[in-house]
Amino acid sequence: MNSVAIVGTGLIGASFGLALRRAGFIGPILGVSSERALADAVAVGAIDRGVTLAEAAGQAELVFLSQSIGRILDTLRHLDPLLRPGALVTDAGSTKNEIVDHARQFIRRGQFLGGHPMAGKELRGAAAAEAGLFQGCTWVLTPDEPAELETPAARAFVDWLDRIGARLVVLDCDEHDRVVAFTSHLAQLASTALASSVGENLSEERHLRVAGPGLRGMTRLALSSYDLWRDILATNAEQIDRALSRYVQKMEYIRDNLRTRQLQNEFARGADLAARLRK
Repeated sequence: MNSVAIVGTGLIGASFGLALRRAGFIGPILGVSSERALADAVAVGAIDRGVTLAEAAGQAELVFLSQSIGRILDTLRHLDPLLRPGALVTDAGSTKNEIVDHARQFIRRGQFLGGHPMAGKELRGAAAAEAGLFQGCTWVLTPDEPAELETPAARAFVDWLDRIGARLVVLDCDEHDRVVAFTSHLAQLASTALASSVGENLSEERHLRVAGPGLRGMTRLALSSYDLWRDILATNAEQIDRALSRYVQKMEYIRDNLRTRQLQNEFARGADLAARLRK
């Protein structure tokens, strides 16, 4: 893998560029984004220069789509005629079924390998990018067939993921979208709902000064932008609905047992999961 194009040079795209550089990648890294986003990415050293999609796709051996889901879908519809033959196209989309379906339909000149780095911040843009953002974090790949991971282009990409410190997990698209509905999307909506509920019921600043680190920690995700999450929610609505139903059932059970010892088991199960996540 000697050349890379990053389409969407925000937090994830710029962090990927920085991570590659820190890991020793010396080839050109081209960026495709808005003029301001490109300027920010150049300023932090995440890309060498900004170019058009046609120029980037025509030169790059790896095309990394790190846009919003809606824009990834649109790019996939127009990308194939521009691709360097044999290029690997991958993405950072938080849902996979619709993206992979589009890739199956439109990508012919190169290989597509769906991806999802499980890393991020509540902040956006290249100015918040970090070379170590993916260090120790899961990077999900969603091939249609195991053989898709054995092509020379895919092997090279996986090797760079290892060099930047990501931990590879392979899932199919359906399993990915079901799992992240619980591990990511439910967490975001729970944080948003908690912050909204507290805000509606405790409007005075002196009341908010009573909040401790627990509330601050649990509402961190509520700082996230709806513009970012709109496409995620729309493209995984069925699985998110199921996750929310399970969560609402659990909250109702807790409400019904506030005065009983049944919650002891819930505390134990919750503590077990929290401990496993922190290993």
